Amino acid sequence: MALQISATNPEHPALLLELPWQLPLEEWPEEVLVPLPRGISRHIVRYARAGDEVIAVKELAERPALREYELLRDLDRLGIPAVDPLAVVTGRLDAAGAPLESVLVTRHLRGSQPYRSMFETTMRPATMHRLMDALAVLLVRLHLAGFAWGDCSLSNTLFRRDAGAYAAYLVDAETGDLHAQLSDGQRDYDLDLARVNISGELLDLEASGALHPSVDPIEFGTEICARYQGLWQELTRTSVYPAGKYHYIERRIRRLNDLGFDVAEMQIEHATHGDTVTFVPKVVDAGHHQRQLLRLTGLDTEENQARRLLNDLESWMATQDDYAPGDPLGARPEVLAHRWVRDVFRPTVRAVPPDLRGTMDPAEIYHELLEHRWYLSEQAQHDIGLDTAVEDYISNILPTARETLRPTVSD
Repeated sequence: MALQISATNPEHPALLLELPWQLPLEEWPEEVLVPLPRGISRHIVRYARAGDEVIAVKELAERPALREYELLRDLDRLGIPAVDPLAVVTGRLDAAGAPLESVLVTRHLRGSQPYRSMFETTMRPATMHRLMDALAVLLVRLHLAGFAWGDCSLSNTLFRRDAGAYAAYLVDAETGDLHAQLSDGQRDYDLDLARVNISGELLDLEASGALHPSVDPIEFGTEICARYQGLWQELTRTSVYPAGKYHYIERRIRRLNDLGFDVAEMQIEHATHGDTVTFVPKVVDAGHHQRQLLRLTGLDTEENQARRLLNDLESWMATQDDYAPGDPLGARPEVLAHRWVRDVFRPTVRAVPPDLRGTMDPAEIYHELLEHRWYLSEQAQHDIGLDTAVEDYISNILPTARETLRPTVSD
C-alpha cells in the first residue's frame, strides 16, 4: 500500500512529505524534532517541524487515527478550543517493507503547555484557581456541544495565557463521542472520569517529588468538579420571575454574558394564573466577547483578552468627538472600532520589539501594556497615558523578563 496523506488543506501534504515516514516515530532523528514539553500518553507522540509549522505527530492504528481526525474537525466546526487537525498519514512502510502504524498530525498550539507540566513547578494558589476555572469552562463547553470526552486529564489538556487568566484546549479526542445532546448520566460519568484522571496524575507527580506540597491531589480533582457544577448550574438552570419583571430576564442574560456565554435561544413560559414567568436559556454558546470583538474589529482573540480589549475600546470611543450613541448622525461603532485598531491597537503593539515579545500574541501584549499602564497610573495617582506605559514597559519590564518571554522553538 502506498503512502497516503489525507488533509483538508492542499498545502499540508507538500510540507509533510519531507518527514521520515519510513521510520518508526521513536526513531526519528533529532534534526527534525522540536523539544517541547508534553504530557504522558498511551501512544508515541513527537513534535516536529514541517516548513514553518510546528506539528504534533501521534502514532496509532489507522481506524482510531481517522476517527480522531474527524472528531477534531467536528470540534473545530463547533468552535470548541481544541488542537487543529492537519492530516492523517497511512500506508507507512519501513525500509524492509514492513507496515508501520498510521499517524495523526495536529498543529502545535503556539505559546501553550500541557497542564501536567504546570504542576511540576511552584504555583501560587491564585494560579491554581485560574487553571481550575479554565479546565471547568472547557468541560462545560464540550458538554454543551454534546461531546463526551472520555479521557479528560492534565496530559490531554493544553493551556495558554488569556489576559491574566488561562484558556484550556483539548488535545486528545481519541476516546470522545459526539452526540446531539448529553444526558445527565453521560455528563456525570465524564466528569467522574476527569476527577479520577486528574487526581491520579497529581498523585503520580506527588510520588515522584515533582508536585508542590501545597497541592492536594484529591482536593484539586474534586474542586474542578465543583467549579464545573457551579458553572453548569448557572448556564442551564430554570429561573422563575414575577410577571412583569422582564428586566430580571435581561439581568440573567447579562450575567451569562459576563461569564463569556451567549444565549442563542430561550424558552419563556407564563404561568396559567399569570403571576410568574419561567425562563430557560435553551442554547448557550461560549465566546460572547470574542464574537463581539471580532464583529467590531476583525481581531480574533481569547475570551478574556476580548473582554479586556472591548473595555479599552469603549473607553476610547467615549473620548471621540463623533461618538454619539443613539444619534443617527454619529459615527457607527464599527467605524470607531476600526479607527481604534488602526490608530491605537496596532501602533501600540508594534512599539514592542519583536525579539522581546516571546510567545505572547498581539492581544496578550496589549493586555500586558494596559495592566502596566494601570499600575503606573496608580503609583502616579493620575493617568500616565498609554505611550508612557509602553516606553516604561519596554525599558524596565521586558528586559528582566526576557528569559521567560523570549521566542521558543514553537514560534
